[in-house]
Amino acid sequence: MNTAAVLAAFDEQLRRAGEGEGAENPEPGREPARVLNTVRPEWAAVTWSRLTETDADEVIAAQIERMAGLGVEWEWKYYSYDTPADLPARLRAAGLNQEPPESLMVADLGELDLVGPPEGVRIEPVTDAAGVSRMVAVHDEVFGGSHQAWGDALLRQIADPDPEIAAGVAAFVVMDGDRPISTGRVNFHPGTDFASIWGGSTVPGWRRRGVFRALVSHRARQAIDRGYRYLRVDAVDMSRPILQRMGFHEIATTTPFIRPLPETP
Repeated sequence: MNTAAVLAAFDEQLRRAGEGEGAENPEPGREPARVLNTVRPEWAAVTWSRLTETDADEVIAAQIERMAGLGVEWEWKYYSYDTPADLPARLRAAGLNQEPPESLMVADLGELDLVGPPEGVRIEPVTDAAGVSRMVAVHDEVFGGSHQAWGDALLRQIADPDPEIAAGVAAFVVMDGDRPISTGRVNFHPGTDFASIWGGSTVPGWRRRGVFRALVSHRARQAIDRGYRYLRVDAVDMSRPILQRMGFHEIATTTPFIRPLPETP
C-alpha cells in the first residue's frame, strides 16, 4: 500500500467532506476554508483544519465561541499531520483537554485476512430497537456509564425514512445464545473509496477468542459487497496489533481534544 497516497485520499475524500452528514463550513464565503465542522445530535466536532502560526489562535477562539452556542461537549479531532506543528499546545492553552491518541489505520479490502466467527457464536444484523438495545448493553458493560443517547442516534439513522441515510450504516451484534457479547458498526461514504468501522467492543470474558477479528471481517465483507476499496478505523492500543496482523496499516495518529461544558455554579 502507498500509505502517502492513501492518506492524501483520506484527507480529501473524508476529512474535507466532514465524514458525512452534518458537515459544514463555518466560514461561508471564505476560500480556502480553514476549518470544517460536523454537528450531529450525538457528536459535534472540528473534523478538519489547515491553520498557520499566524491564524491558529484566532480560529481556535472563533470555534470555541461558535460551539458554545450548541450547549454540548465537543471535540477538536487533531491528526498528526495537521498544521501548525504546535497546534496541540495551542488547543491545550485554549482550554481543551487532550485525550489519549489513537492510530488511524487503513486496509486495502482486497488484501485483508478475513475470518469467520468462532464456534458457538453468531453475528446478527441490528435493524430495530431491540438490536440497538443489545449494542447499548455491550457498550455499557465494556466502557461503563450509559450509552443510550448514542444508541438513540444510531436507531434514528437505521430507521430514517430516507433510504440513502439508512443505508449509510450497518450495525452488528455478536450473540452467545441470548447474550450479546460484542458489537460494532460500519459506515459507508458514498462517492469515496472508503468505508469506516466504529464502536468495536467485546465483553471481557470473550476477548482473545477471535470475536473481534470475526466482527472486523464481517464488516469488511459488507464494504467489499458495496464496492469500496479501503476500510478505515481509529484504533486503540488493544486492537492495533490485531488489525496489523489482519492487514491494516497505520498512516497517521489522531487525538481528541475535548472542550467540556462549563461547570454550573
